[in-house]
Amino acid sequence: MRCPFCGAQDTRVVDSRLSQEGDQVRRRRECGECKERFTTYEVAELNLPRVVKSNGNREPFREDKLRAGILRALEKRPVGSDRIEAAITRIKKRLLASGEREVPSRLIGESVMNELAGLDHVAYVRFASVYRSFQDVNEFREVIDRLESQPPETESSVSAQTDG
Repeated sequence: MRCPFCGAQDTRVVDSRLSQEGDQVRRRRECGECKERFTTYEVAELNLPRVVKSNGNREPFREDKLRAGILRALEKRPVGSDRIEAAITRIKKRLLASGEREVPSRLIGESVMNELAGLDHVAYVRFASVYRSFQDVNEFREVIDRLESQPPETESSVSAQTDG
């Protein structure tokens, strides 16, 4: 690892620790020449599948695009960022667990809808209206009626449902 201060190649690891989530290694390093210390983070490089769009185009999975869509649906809704990040993580884990090299964008959209249904019904309806291209008020009414007929889900039952 090159020293960010003097550019020397001679650095040594002083301390290594797992991050709180256990998916990163935090390393304290010291430069052999200038003696400055700095921190690096090591994570496993996992390749998420490519996304096949409805028009047939293929593009790399982009977490920022997933996050933006979810945040747009949840705008001004009382959902904590920790629950949002957990939902994004569950979607990514499902994509990785599929083992597929390519997944249809429809599959990702359905995963987002499943997560939003457990997070916030208003956000779910917002996302569904765009994702499914609702044409009239009756389509909204059908989705709302279906949501109202379902028993309310607690956060733990949603996690158990989506993780298992």
